[in-house]
Amino acid sequence: MRFGAHMSIAGGLEKSVDRAERAGCDALQIFTKNGNQWKAKPITDEQAELYKSRLAASEIHPVVAHDSYLINLASPDDELWEKSIEAFRIELERCEQLEVPFLVTHPGSYVKSTEEEGIARIAEALNRINRDLAGYNVMTLLETTAGQGSNIGWRFEQLAAIMAQVTEQERVGYCFDTCHAFAAGYEIRTAGGYAETMDAFDSILGLDKLKVFHFNDSKKEFGSRRDRHDHIGAGEIGLEGFRHFVNDPRFIEHAALLETPKSDDLHEDIENLATLRALVEK
Repeated sequence: MRFGAHMSIAGGLEKSVDRAERAGCDALQIFTKNGNQWKAKPITDEQAELYKSRLAASEIHPVVAHDSYLINLASPDDELWEKSIEAFRIELERCEQLEVPFLVTHPGSYVKSTEEEGIARIAEALNRINRDLAGYNVMTLLETTAGQGSNIGWRFEQLAAIMAQVTEQERVGYCFDTCHAFAAGYEIRTAGGYAETMDAFDSILGLDKLKVFHFNDSKKEFGSRRDRHDHIGAGEIGLEGFRHFVNDPRFIEHAALLETPKSDDLHEDIENLATLRALVEK
């Protein structure tokens, strides 16, 4: 696997590559803008070239972007839905400009509508955006979720229902978050549980569509449907759960990205990456 982490772009997009190298990353995840704001200044050609040049000088790949947490493509509120569609379109445009191959998104929350209506809204939004951005190379990755509240994506069947309504399916794939899947009730701690979970993913969604992993341990217990990330081996999943993933030959070239708390010196990322690499059987 290509181990990496989410890194800040403070000081410039290219600084994320500096931080990733300092932590010893093989792969990298970024926000292309502030993840807690709707608006962002456009990326200038100079900024884009500086980032791409810095990345090309490194051995880091792939780079994965995550969209703003404000976006809700499942929203039943027309104004918020349209605002989310426009924001997600801009996120894809920024990825295309930076040549970032994947944009991860939480599918959305249906709030006061129904699961079926929320799923239909997500698919309709993606279809509209993909029509508008014909010929784009960046792939949208729907992330598995923990299932808090009315969040969609905590069951593989929900993601399949979205994909079934997507017209350009080659432009959409999946991101598997270990903490989220565990909290949603998918067993990954035992060899048998891991095999059953990944077999279910393959039969329902297709492992060929699984492009990226988020590697996070879980502060909350199995099936809690609560999203609380912990450091690798420090939570309820434990080291054995991650051992199954890192030694699965099907995922040898997949990015596995940390989204765990960190200090400015990145020592937590350095330690978590070392822990993961120590699990790999030679």
